[in-house]
Amino acid sequence: MWKSLGALVLVAGFVACSSPDERVQSFDFGPYTIEASQESTKNCVQLSLDNDDPLFVSTVELTTGPGFHHSNWLFVPESIFEGPDGTFNCNDRGYSEVVAAAFGGVLFAQSTQLPHEIQAFAPGTAVRLPPRTKLVTQLHLLNASEVALTAHPNIKITSIPEAHVEIPLTAMSFQNQALALPVGRQSRFAVECDIAERHRKELGRDPDFSIYYALAHYHELGTGLTLDAIRADGSSANIFTTAARVGDSLGGPITPAFDMSGFSKLRMSCEFYNPRSEVVRWGIGEQEMCVFLAFSDSSYLWGGGVMQRDAPTTETQVGNVMQYTSPCQLISLPSH
Repeated sequence: MWKSLGALVLVAGFVACSSPDERVQSFDFGPYTIEASQESTKNCVQLSLDNDDPLFVSTVELTTGPGFHHSNWLFVPESIFEGPDGTFNCNDRGYSEVVAAAFGGVLFAQSTQLPHEIQAFAPGTAVRLPPRTKLVTQLHLLNASEVALTAHPNIKITSIPEAHVEIPLTAMSFQNQALALPVGRQSRFAVECDIAERHRKELGRDPDFSIYYALAHYHELGTGLTLDAIRADGSSANIFTTAARVGDSLGGPITPAFDMSGFSKLRMSCEFYNPRSEVVRWGIGEQEMCVFLAFSDSSYLWGGGVMQRDAPTTETQVGNVMQYTSPCQLISLPSH
């Protein structure tokens, strides 16, 4: 069985760092023992930041080790998912990433099975965390080996003074659950989201924000993710592309930042190759996912895609690749 000791240690509160203007909070959590051939997504972690003033986070560093498949870190008010810090059963507090994003936002997402990762924004850019904030995440632990593994994770949050922040960042996240990877084929699953229509409705103007950072999430059958911006005339420009595989970094800064001015839609496309004898769908374990996280300077949080496990639509074959497109369910919320 998967076991957690549920311990958590805040290492010396704000600890020393390389710049006198920066502050670092370092948290050890766990440890977690994952038995051979075991997988678990039932447990969550809460870390209180005990901040009376806003924090402006410029860097997140996560160190996990083997057996730590994936984790998305969100910030929420202390009053949400109430309970002590440390590891807890997600169901006991009704944990939901959708609820967490609605009351707070996304801070960091781990590349699939990457044991050490640093998310560092460009100088002068940072994510604002409101006063009395805590971090929450759902753990996805996976041990495909024949021996038990023990992980001793640590996460470090580096913040900078508000006076040094020129561009505040907010998260945007899209997913496509309409996956059905055909047997023995290369496939591509796309979803297009009309940002301009909602932007005009909410803000009274066309999109005018820029995207500064992006990260993909897929499993071992994923061969790449592409994010494109589409103009009203159907022409497009690439924002972000990765062909990295599981165990490598799947994200990074977009330099220079991509300006959405003049573009109407975002199109996310995930590519896969399925060598197995059965169709692979959305899910954990040996199933697949198609997700991207990005950070922009928009005053709104953007998200959506295909939020339920629908069958893919609009199947076409282009060369040896089976292509599918699905309609987008768009979510927009004012940033906190």
